[in-house]
Amino acid sequence: MFPDCLHVSRTGLPIPIEDKQIWDWARANHYLIITNDEDFYHFAAQYSFPPKVVLLRMGNQSTRAIAEVLMKHLAEIDRLNDSNEYGLLEIF
Repeated sequence: MFPDCLHVSRTGLPIPIEDKQIWDWARANHYLIITNDEDFYHFAAQYSFPPKVVLLRMGNQSTRAIAEVLMKHLAEIDRLNDSNEYGLLEIF
């Protein structure tokens, strides 16, 4: 469904990895971060964007459930990606 989407384990970064290193990698490689980790909310406030962040506020879900939510909000995610004004989208 999302062919350009990478799990952090497929980025070549060492696992485990610090959130700030993920942030820096996403910035350098022009990726959005999709996460349920609130630390990235704080990074967005502290460092602004890029990278842009989609913060999932729906608790732990299956991969399929997350994909369905992302598809439902695809237009909003596209608007975030294209925006020069906004760097964070929260999905509840």
